[in-house]
Amino acid sequence: MDNGPEFISQLTQSWSKINEIEFQYIQPGKPSQNAYVERFNRSFRDHVLDAYSFDSIDQVRETSEAWIDDYNNYRPHEALGGLPPRVYREKQINAHRLLFASAPPTLQSAHEH
Repeated sequence: MDNGPEFISQLTQSWSKINEIEFQYIQPGKPSQNAYVERFNRSFRDHVLDAYSFDSIDQVRETSEAWIDDYNNYRPHEALGGLPPRVYREKQINAHRLLFASAPPTLQSAHEH
């Protein structure tokens, strides 16, 4: 959990304690310990929350769902070689399957005959 003041809340801490959830804080001044979430939050804020004016929570949900679909399935990510996460993951799975499909069969022990 981020250590920033916007996340410090007695209600949240009480709820987590009741639900036996232990907060794991990053070190103050070390946002890189939470880099993936920080990057996602920035992208979401820039492309959804700051880009539109909403009249209802349903509009926020609808816009968010469309953005997340685009973010995961179509938008190229520089860190993934210009591929969307879905395509990148599919390539990983296919490479893994090919690797194991082409592996030589394992030797059977004498006890298995």
